Amino acid sequence: MGPSIIFDKSALQSLKDDEAMWLDNFYQANITPLFFVETLADLEKEVRAGKTPEEVVGIIAYKTPENSCSNVHHMDLLYVELMGYETVEMSGRPIVCDGKFVKLGDETGIIYLESKETEAFRRWQRHEFLEIERVIAKKWRAELQGTAPDIIKQKFEPFLHALGIPKSFEELKKMVDNMLNQGKTQGDILLLGLKTIGVSPEAVGLVVKRWEDSGKPQLKEFMPFFMHVFSVNLFFYLGTASNLFSRFPHAQTHFVDIAYLYYLPFCDIFVSSDKLHITIAPLFFRPDQTFINGNSLKTDLENLDLHFSALPDEVKDRGTFTFAQIPPDDSTFFTTRMWDKYMSSKWRGMQSRKFDGSDQIDSETDRKLVEKIERFTKNAVPAALSADEDDIQQMIVKRMISARKGKWKRFPPEVESSKKRIME
Repeated sequence: MGPSIIFDKSALQSLKDDEAMWLDNFYQANITPLFFVETLADLEKEVRAGKTPEEVVGIIAYKTPENSCSNVHHMDLLYVELMGYETVEMSGRPIVCDGKFVKLGDETGIIYLESKETEAFRRWQRHEFLEIERVIAKKWRAELQGTAPDIIKQKFEPFLHALGIPKSFEELKKMVDNMLNQGKTQGDILLLGLKTIGVSPEAVGLVVKRWEDSGKPQLKEFMPFFMHVFSVNLFFYLGTASNLFSRFPHAQTHFVDIAYLYYLPFCDIFVSSDKLHITIAPLFFRPDQTFINGNSLKTDLENLDLHFSALPDEVKDRGTFTFAQIPPDDSTFFTTRMWDKYMSSKWRGMQSRKFDGSDQIDSETDRKLVEKIERFTKNAVPAALSADEDDIQQMIVKRMISARKGKWKRFPPEVESSKKRIME
C-alpha cells in the first residue's frame, strides 16, 4: 500500500537499514529491470573499503523493498504495443506479469506470484548467487557501457545541422517534442524510431503496414509507449551529439541512467541522487508526477524513524504492520504529503489498529479473512483469461515478508511465532 515509487541504485544505497524499512512500509516500490541489472552488475565490479562484490550486492538486496513488484521489461512492452496486441497503459501503475487467473465457485480471481527477480534478491541477501547469474553479470556490465559518444555524434550530427544546436536540456526537449509531433513526417518518424530500438526489418514491415491500415494516425495516440521510449532515445542521441551530456561524469553509464526514464510512466514518484536524473527526469514527467532527490527522501525517512521510535515499547512490540499502517497525520513529512497527493483522501480517516489486544491474529475478522485467502489459494482452479477487471472478485499477491528489518519488528509476537507466511 502506498504511492508507486521507482528508485535507482544511488537512492537505495544511501539509506540505512531502518530508513529502508520505512520506504518499504509506506510506498509501493516498482523494481525496474534496470535496477536489477545495476545491482547484479556489481558482482563484476572492483570493490574497495574491504567488502567483496557479494557483500555489496547483499547489502543492496537487503535494503530493497519487499512491498514491491517487478515491472515488465520495456522491450516486452514495446513488442506488445508494436504488434497491436494492446496499448500500454501509462498512468502511474506498475505493469507486472506472473499473474494467473483462477476460479472458485462463482468467484473469479487473480493470484500474482512472486517474481523471479524478487526471489533472486532474497537469495542475494544470503550471498547466494547462481553461476548463470555471475555469467549474466559479466555480460550486463559490458552492455552498460552503451554506444561510444563518438559513434552517436557521427550518426546524429546531421540532424543538428537541420534543427540547430540546443543550448540547454529544456531547449533539447522542446526540439524533440516538435520533431515527433510533425504530422507530415509521421511515417519517417516511425521508421527512425523502430531503427533506434533495434526492430528487425521483418517486424518493421509488419508495424508500418498496421499503422498504414489504421489510417496513419498520430503515433502518440496509436503507440504511446513506443513514442515515449523513442523520445527518450532521441533526446539522448541528440544531447550527446550536441555535447550537452559532457557536463556529467561517467559517460560510460549515461545510457543505463537514461534507460530508467523508459519506466517513468509506471510510477507516481521517481527518486534518485544521480545528477543526470535530477536534471533530466522531470522533463519527461506527467503533470501529476513527483521527483525527489535521494538525499531529501533519506531525510524524510530518517525523520519517520525518529517519529515512530518515540512510541512506547509496548506499542512498538506489536510490530509496524500494526501501529504504522498509515503515515503520521503531519504534513511536514514528505511521505504524508505524497499520501495526500496519490492515495484516496479517505486514508486520513483510517484508524490503525488499537493497542489493547484487539489486533490479535485470532480475532474473528482476521480468522475469517485468512481462511478465505487460504481456501482461494489452495482450491481455486485455473480460469480463462478475463478481459474485464470488473469480473475479478479476488486479487491475491503472494510475497515473502521478513519478520524484521533493521531494528523494527513487523508483526505482533503471536504472528511471528506462528511462522505463517513469514520468512526469517
